[in-house]
Amino acid sequence: MQQKLEALQKRLGYQFKNQNLIIEALTHKSSKQPYNNERLEFLGDAVLDLIVGEYLYHEFTEVAEGELSKLRASLVNEKSFEKLARLLHLGESIYISLAEENNNGREKPSLLSNAFEAIMGALYLEAGLETTRALAISLLEEAYPKIDMDAIFRDHKTTLQELTQAHFGVTPEYRLVRSFGPDHKKEFEIAVCVRGNDLALASGKSKKEAQQKAALLALEILKKEFQ
Repeated sequence: MQQKLEALQKRLGYQFKNQNLIIEALTHKSSKQPYNNERLEFLGDAVLDLIVGEYLYHEFTEVAEGELSKLRASLVNEKSFEKLARLLHLGESIYISLAEENNNGREKPSLLSNAFEAIMGALYLEAGLETTRALAISLLEEAYPKIDMDAIFRDHKTTLQELTQAHFGVTPEYRLVRSFGPDHKKEFEIAVCVRGNDLALASGKSKKEAQQKAALLALEILKKEFQ
């Protein structure tokens, strides 16, 4: 495991002075050690929220607060952090129980995402914000070479379909409610329907945009129901 730790630190471009810190960041609670990475994960999540928020603030100087918040939410989440974790091959270095190992734990999105947050928390504690920011932004730009406002709308329809299929065994349906406005500036209003009920309504400059917005609203509604 020591070789994998060294390899990970080379990929990070940072050698931890306190090796116990990176080991803690990589230790899943299933390993039944007297420590695990949950506290570092908590810290890393807050640090990444700040780093990404600051990055977007400087990159998108003309974008309003509400849209910036949506863009940050599209980057600061499990799916995004899983992607960054895979860039670092984090799964190879995580300490997990045999049962978790046999359950394909090294490939679990939540486990990878949490470990990435914990690594960022550990890096922040030892090296400070500047070093953590530089590494996080470098990984972010590698994973997302083109970060733009379209990222707000990506994959919401797919995510909603996966959710409704898993919980209800059905796929969402999208219905054009109306179109309005002059031809050069037309807007489309779309309803998303699940099990015969209109779950959310949204409008956009294209049907595709309106569908994605409606899917996002529906996701937020369903996630509250499932909590």
